Amino acid sequence: MIKKISLIIVLMSLIISSVIAENKPKVYIIKISGDIDLGLAPYVQRAINDAETDNASAIIFEVNTFGGRVDAAIQIRDALINSKILTIAFINKRAISAGALISIAAKKIVMSSGASIGASTVVDQSGIKASEKYQSYMRSEMRATAEKNGRRPDIAEAMVDERIVLKDFPELDDSTKLLTLTTDEALKVGYCDFVANDFYEIINQLKLNNAELIFTEINWAEKVVRFLSNPIISSLLIMLGIFGLLAEIKTPGWGIAGTIGLISLALFFGSGYILQLANIWEILIFIIGLILLLVEIFYVPGFGLIGILGIILMVGSILFSLIGEFPVISENEISNALIQLAASLTASVILLFVLWKFLPGIPIWGRLILSSSETPNEGFISNPDFSHLVGKKGKAISQLRPAGIALIENKRYDVVTEGEFISKNDEIEVIQTIGSKIIVKKI
Repeated sequence: MIKKISLIIVLMSLIISSVIAENKPKVYIIKISGDIDLGLAPYVQRAINDAETDNASAIIFEVNTFGGRVDAAIQIRDALINSKILTIAFINKRAISAGALISIAAKKIVMSSGASIGASTVVDQSGIKASEKYQSYMRSEMRATAEKNGRRPDIAEAMVDERIVLKDFPELDDSTKLLTLTTDEALKVGYCDFVANDFYEIINQLKLNNAELIFTEINWAEKVVRFLSNPIISSLLIMLGIFGLLAEIKTPGWGIAGTIGLISLALFFGSGYILQLANIWEILIFIIGLILLLVEIFYVPGFGLIGILGIILMVGSILFSLIGEFPVISENEISNALIQLAASLTASVILLFVLWKFLPGIPIWGRLILSSSETPNEGFISNPDFSHLVGKKGKAISQLRPAGIALIENKRYDVVTEGEFISKNDEIEVIQTIGSKIIVKKI
């Protein structure tokens, strides 16, 4: 009897413990530190989705950054604005530039002692202020974000534009300097809800006592995407992609160079698509350009308009994938993209030249390629030999514009003109043969 009672008590304890654990509030912690780049945005969005799926009570974003890319900050800002869960920006030391936009997007702002927020004007990598077009866009983003969460929009705008005057706060009224708030100043103007120095002080203030803190981390896939988005790595992928395609054009069949090139470009566009740099239209434009180039190489004699158009489309799609979306991108980032693409193209051509110039003299090269050749004198031909037709006359039995069919020595041949139009039944003469191609002119 005693054993049965003990067993019932143990089972009841387990049931009560599991119920308590299920009802225990969960708070997700997402760290935003260092340089804000495009690789950070997918991690933040995934962590927010996990928190929503797990029915978390709140998400705390620990912010400590001097800023970074504006387009990356916009993506993170949108993720916070769209979140259905209580979002808290915990500014642990500083939220400067793009970090300020992210913090204002949270429903609550908490700052540690001695922290700061502000200085959000758009600058290039050398610290030079961008043009008014980009400042205007950033002002509107800051203003709209502040309005969304019930904060004074003029204060957010003053963090971007030093001309904004805050007359009701004389200590902050300086039309010559960008606004950057300390913790105490942010409390006065409503840009800090309360002060806390660690996560436990925050959850106590929010009445989430005994909440389970879940610290999120960037996963391996997000690390790979962030690695591929590095300018050095993306430049290397572009270089390998272009080199592989150029090398494949110069060699018969399909080999390892073309495979490496396609894999490199797939990684470049794939990571760009995930990071919202490349969209589906840019990828389709690149594919169209590649198809046009292949058509020019394998089906059209010489190299002309189709091949040039294909190259322009391919290079253009790569450039726009590096730039990203307007109007978030500054002139500096556009120039950086142009330099990155030009450097990759130059490196590809140099690498191709070096390989073709010096590799044939290396012994291992002889094991990778066929060094001997098969010539017509030895009885080997890759195409029918029509050289005996040069000078022969015949008749067009179809319209030649410029390709068509002609009857020469009572045999039908596929022929092509040098560009002129020849009507059916006109007399023609063979003026040249190139491989299997028979070139004719009107008599």
